[in-house]
Amino acid sequence: MDEEYDVIVLGTGLKECILSGLLSVDGLKVLHMDRNDYYGGESTSLNLNQLWKRFRGSDTPPESLGASKEYNVDMIPKFIIANGGLVRVLIHTDVTKYLHFKAVDGSFVYNKGKIYKVPATDVEALKSPLMGLFEKRRARKFFIYVQDYEDNDPKSHEGLDLTKGYSKRGYLVCVSSTFLFSIDKYFILVKMAKYGLEDDTVDFIGHALALHLDDSYLDQPALDFVKRMKLYAESLARFQGGSPYIYPLYGLAELPQSFARLSAVYGGTYMLNKPECKVEFDESGKAIGVTSEGETAKCKKVVSDPSYLPNKVKNVGKVARAICIMSHPIPDTSDSHSAQVILPQKQLGRKSDMYLFCCSYAHNVAPKGKYIAFVSAEAETDNPEVELKPGVDLLGPVDEIFYETYDRYVPTNTMEDDNCFISTTLDLSVDLSAASAAAE
Repeated sequence: MDEEYDVIVLGTGLKECILSGLLSVDGLKVLHMDRNDYYGGESTSLNLNQLWKRFRGSDTPPESLGASKEYNVDMIPKFIIANGGLVRVLIHTDVTKYLHFKAVDGSFVYNKGKIYKVPATDVEALKSPLMGLFEKRRARKFFIYVQDYEDNDPKSHEGLDLTKGYSKRGYLVCVSSTFLFSIDKYFILVKMAKYGLEDDTVDFIGHALALHLDDSYLDQPALDFVKRMKLYAESLARFQGGSPYIYPLYGLAELPQSFARLSAVYGGTYMLNKPECKVEFDESGKAIGVTSEGETAKCKKVVSDPSYLPNKVKNVGKVARAICIMSHPIPDTSDSHSAQVILPQKQLGRKSDMYLFCCSYAHNVAPKGKYIAFVSAEAETDNPEVELKPGVDLLGPVDEIFYETYDRYVPTNTMEDDNCFISTTLDLSVDLSAASAAAE
């Protein structure tokens, strides 16, 4: 490996492959290396034999589950919001020619012990059993405000500057010169509220539509909140499906493989199964190359997942996950072959949300009649089986269940100082917007 590259990419996770593809399209000379003999890194998909070997130490699963090759089980399951940043990247790079997507059937929220469809528009708000009659009317007015809101159209702001808003725990407030904009019932009492939504309504809107992971959004200006709601509604309308999400046939690992193909088309070089990839630094601490099997490839910059540069990252939490093989859809989801169910933190007495993710043979990730469900949460204890029980109990009978935990890492370095761009571990967010943010 005597050549010098503009960029060496380490790891074939989704973020790394997106960057590899975009850098190659921009004309940079890219070398992409991975210690594994497969694409996908942390976001890979496993067949049944691989799943059994990883969790049970044997590659001989029960024959009753069907053919191993018909399974594509994501290790970090996520859907793609249909009008989000990743879709823009896919279209811009023409990666869609390597992929086939299918709309996700349903989007649901857990409230007071039951699963409900998420209302996302003013029409759906009027039909939703989540709210009483008067609350439906208030929610409808609020949804209309959000749908009509445009950054560059002051008339749609109704006198509110959402960028200068402030919030306090338990309610969302934006100050204008004449009145307060609120989605909290208490401001009705002082007749200063434009919209006064009940706490439970605020809860499902914030978590199931705006897709916040916890309640920290209540301490922030409202503009991001409103934009997230608009994105949800626009994504729902884009494919006229039962949810705002899409998902690739054959599983999430199709995404990094497709961006890898894009990179290769534009001259990128790929080397899998390369052990002990070590980043080399010069005297000033800047990355100058990568050594593997006694050979060093020189480069100007390094892009890496956290596992290749452990001294330049820190642990910021742990994710607990249950992976389930089932012979039925998640109960109370209208027999959806694919679905997302969000369990807001408040409903479970937690600090952050819990998520149910389900896909099936309809997306070519399991044999006919089989469903793959995941229960995921930010680990708040050291016992994932107990912690995930509220979500697992909603699944009904399962054929097989596997539990795992993994650490989340973020970089601690400064790219300008060492020429290393280190990605963050994929978080618990419902969709893959964060994966494309680094590329954007």
